[in-house]
Amino acid sequence: MSDQEDKDSKTEEPTEKKIRDAIDKGNIPASKEASVLAMFLAVLLIGSFVTIDGVKRLMAGLAGLIDNAGGYSLGNGSDAILLSHSLGLQVGVFLAPMVAILMVAGLAASFLQNAPRMVLDRIEPQLSRISVFKGFERMFGAHGMVEFLKAVFKFGAISLVAFLLLRSNADGLVNAMFTDPSALPETILHLSMKLLSGICIATILLVALDLVWARMHWRQNLKMSRQELKDEFKQSEGDPLVKARQRSIARDRARNRMMSAVPQATVVIANPTHFAVALRYDRDESAAPVVVAKGQDLIALKIRQIAEDNNIPVIENRELARALYASTELERMIPPQFYRMVAEIISYVYSRKTVKVV
Repeated sequence: MSDQEDKDSKTEEPTEKKIRDAIDKGNIPASKEASVLAMFLAVLLIGSFVTIDGVKRLMAGLAGLIDNAGGYSLGNGSDAILLSHSLGLQVGVFLAPMVAILMVAGLAASFLQNAPRMVLDRIEPQLSRISVFKGFERMFGAHGMVEFLKAVFKFGAISLVAFLLLRSNADGLVNAMFTDPSALPETILHLSMKLLSGICIATILLVALDLVWARMHWRQNLKMSRQELKDEFKQSEGDPLVKARQRSIARDRARNRMMSAVPQATVVIANPTHFAVALRYDRDESAAPVVVAKGQDLIALKIRQIAEDNNIPVIENRELARALYASTELERMIPPQFYRMVAEIISYVYSRKTVKVV
């Protein structure tokens, strides 16, 4: 069967088990554009609140180093290392908030889409990742086309935002050529922040569409065929043939246990050929007779045969045998409404045993 035929046969919505298994294996819907948006927002945040103050602190530290250049001894390698540590510390203080913001943004973009989980299967080597055929399929298939359209959208949005921004600030850019050079960094930063703001707005729309597409595509790939539904049902509920065989074995075992209890019965009440109920009464064990075996047709005949082979009295009473069979359970005492009739039969059985002993 070709891949297209296989996809065409998958017309059923995925079951909860299929979705749960996919998530456990790390197959979850996620938008790559959300991470891009998070990085843009992080850079915008850094440029707006961190860069200016950080640059000022860094420039102040470097200015102090330059102004007091003669105060640093460079007589040997240790002095050079100490100077490098001092410079590295200042640069680290400058970069640390930026790195922290970028890390938090990247993690937030991932965690807000799906709960974090450890999936070792995702890092196992797979031949499909280096397969040329699979690579072409990813590039030129539906997924590749969507990625291409997203790239075109991003390029168009960035180009449009940059064009509108530069056109609206054309006079300011020309005037910047004649202003104090020390003011250029602030002007460039201001324009960059405006450009990033416009890009973020356009990317928010792209992320919203991409999230919807990612979840739709993910669910589409998880769709199942009718045969897969049947196979999953068999796995979860068990093969009907196997379960039927198990039930048959369980019934046979229960029947064998029941037949082994007939020789301990006090009396068997029977409807000549159709019903038989074996009762055991011991006043030290229970307050009323207990059903140790019961059966219909062939099983009833088997109960009678075992009772006769073990000299257990068999009393024929059609109505009582049928009623006891219908309203009693194995290894349970008989219902109170049968106490009087069964007591008379057991009394009769005991009297016969007494006569025989005499």
